[in-house]
Amino acid sequence: MVLDMLLDPAFLNSVPRFLTPILLAALGGAICERAGVFNIALEGFILVGAFCAVLGSYFLGSEWWGALAAMAGGVVMGLLFAEFNLRRKGDGIVVSIGLNLFAAGLTVYLLRAIFDVSGAFRDPGIRGFAPIHIPGLSQVPVLGPFFSGQSILFYIAVAAALALHVFFARHRLGLRIRAAGENPAGLVAGGVSPNRVRLWALVMCGALCGLAGAQLSIANVNLFVENMSAGRGWIAVVAVLLTRGHPIAVLLIALLFGFVDSFSFRVQGLGLPQQFSDMMPYLATLIVLLALSAWRKAKVA
Repeated sequence: MVLDMLLDPAFLNSVPRFLTPILLAALGGAICERAGVFNIALEGFILVGAFCAVLGSYFLGSEWWGALAAMAGGVVMGLLFAEFNLRRKGDGIVVSIGLNLFAAGLTVYLLRAIFDVSGAFRDPGIRGFAPIHIPGLSQVPVLGPFFSGQSILFYIAVAAALALHVFFARHRLGLRIRAAGENPAGLVAGGVSPNRVRLWALVMCGALCGLAGAQLSIANVNLFVENMSAGRGWIAVVAVLLTRGHPIAVLLIALLFGFVDSFSFRVQGLGLPQQFSDMMPYLATLIVLLALSAWRKAKVA
């Protein structure tokens, strides 16, 4: 029964919608991780991105403008993080928690101030990304429902994971980002400021997290709901910590969490309590963390 559910085309088609925001945010977090920036404010970055996506889509009449507005909102959050962490030397954990709380309060306030509603904003004027159906692929079992019929942001997320792998290995800025996290003294000796490189890392992280928010608000649904990030930023943080910021590993971990997140919604139809289904993504996180920790200890031994 469970296997039939996992191979059901509707289930496979839903997985990328859960996977994409986690993957995009985790890739942003991976850039910070490789640059030596301890950023656990991904939840707030996503939430601001989701709100700005609706704002841009509604007032500018295009989902693409919404995506750009989401990226801009995420970049602003990244710049705020840089101001308090890099320039003013604030503790990364304190700054992250502060920005998460700031994002939650700001989006609630702006929802009331701009749209004069509370809780959620839904309007026909919000333009969202339509699913892209790939000719021929839709008929392929398993792969067809998974890869076809998704928003453009899903394909961007997968491409970004592959591109980041090459970026860290070959591109000058990618190598500098790695050096900022692994050997900042080497950067200084070469006349490059580690903090300037980390600033670029935070800007890129903000843009990717903004797109993660856009996936939630103008791709999965065409609305904004208070606190609609719903813990996905924290799951993305765990994905980064588990993989130590390696993009391909981040892609695989995000895929696992996407499957579990989607499956948790399906099991509600089996009569299980909603609290159990809500717990499943976090339970999977703990299981993966324990398994990876045991594997690393065995490898060292």
